[in-house]
Amino acid sequence: MFTGIVAAVGRITSLSSLGAADSNAGLRLHVDAGSLDLSDVGLGDSISLNGACMTVVVKHPGAFEVDISRESLNCTAGLDAVGEVNLEKALTLAERLGGHLVSGHVDGLGAVQRFEAVGESWELVVEAPRSLAKYLAFKGSIVVNGVSLTVNRVVDTASSCEFSINVIPHTIQVTTLRHLQAGHKVNLEIDLIARYVERMLSPEAQ
Repeated sequence: MFTGIVAAVGRITSLSSLGAADSNAGLRLHVDAGSLDLSDVGLGDSISLNGACMTVVVKHPGAFEVDISRESLNCTAGLDAVGEVNLEKALTLAERLGGHLVSGHVDGLGAVQRFEAVGESWELVVEAPRSLAKYLAFKGSIVVNGVSLTVNRVVDTASSCEFSINVIPHTIQVTTLRHLQAGHKVNLEIDLIARYVERMLSPEAQ
C-alpha cells in the first residue's frame, strides 16, 4: 500500500529486454533513486514508480532495478523509456496517511487535455476512460502518475469522462507533474474505498 505522497523524483537510466529479441518480452528497469532513502529497502520490497507498484529485484547504492512485464507496460505510461519517475516506498503502519490509501495498481490511462497556470496554482484537466467515470466525484481522490490529488470538477460524455484538478506549486516542484503537456498519457488509479463500495452494492455480491 501507498499514500500517493511522492517521496522523491528518481530517473529510469536504462532499460533491457527480459527476452532475447522478443518484442513481447518485458523490461528490466535500472532506476536512480534520487533522494529516496533506500537504507530500509530490501530485495522483494515494493516501490511505486509513477503510481505502479514494482518489486525491487536488484539493489545498488542509490539505485535499484525492477522487472516489468509486457502486460504492465501495455497498461501504463512513462515506464518504457529513460526519464524521470515519481517514487514512493510502500507504506508502514507507523507512518502518517498524508494522501489516501493507494494500492499501486493502475486502473487506466488518462490523456492530458490542458495543463496551465491559473493564479498561483496550475489546472490539470484529464480525459479518463468512461469505465472510470463512476469512481470520480467532486472533492474525491484520484491518483495521477502516483500523486494523490483532489478532483475539483467532473464532466461526463458519451465516450469518456473529463476531470479537473488544482495542483499547488509545492506539488509542481517535487513531482514529475511539472513536465505534463496536452496529449501526454498518465497513469490513473481510482479511490480504493470507491472500488469496495461498488462491489458491496452490486447485485452479484448480494
